[in-house]
Amino acid sequence: MVEQNVTSQQADVRLFPWWLVLLWGIFAVIIGAMFLAYPLNSLMASIVFLGVYWFVGGIFTLFAAFMDATDRGWKILIAIISIIAGLAILAYPLYSFLIIPAFFVIFVGFWALFVGAVKIWQGFAGKDWGAVVLGVISLIFGFLLLGSPYVAVALLPYIFGGFALVGGIAAIVVSFMVDRKSTRLNSSH
Repeated sequence: MVEQNVTSQQADVRLFPWWLVLLWGIFAVIIGAMFLAYPLNSLMASIVFLGVYWFVGGIFTLFAAFMDATDRGWKILIAIISIIAGLAILAYPLYSFLIIPAFFVIFVGFWALFVGAVKIWQGFAGKDWGAVVLGVISLIFGFLLLGSPYVAVALLPYIFGGFALVGGIAAIVVSFMVDRKSTRLNSSH
């Protein structure tokens, strides 16, 4: 039983090498700092990157459609949509800079309303007041986003930056904890 527990802990620790988690954390901290220091430039660069990503991904998906016949129609459709979306972003980066973040905020706002309604329904059905509270918070968040989407768009780089910074710092801390744990497990054998 103890040996089986140690083996499962080793599998958890070695899912990602500690140094990879550390690199991810450092990368996230750099990205977060850039979003906070240069919010408009970082958001514009992210949108251009999204255009390149969709364009290149569409080309690869198109090649995959002809290399493997399974779901060929869907692959071709996805490839064409990705290529067109990528080209549109790259051809009109300023319009994309104005439209894509607003679309994202509106999508998240509607999603928050949907999730909030579902949580409230689940909470009342199961007498789970925690779910009701989370549902109400989600509804308020959705209404705030939809009520003033351009304010939310203006805050988007700071939100991305804050999340990346906090997530990066957490990844760095976790990487050292994983390194310490794996070192301890290796020395016990």
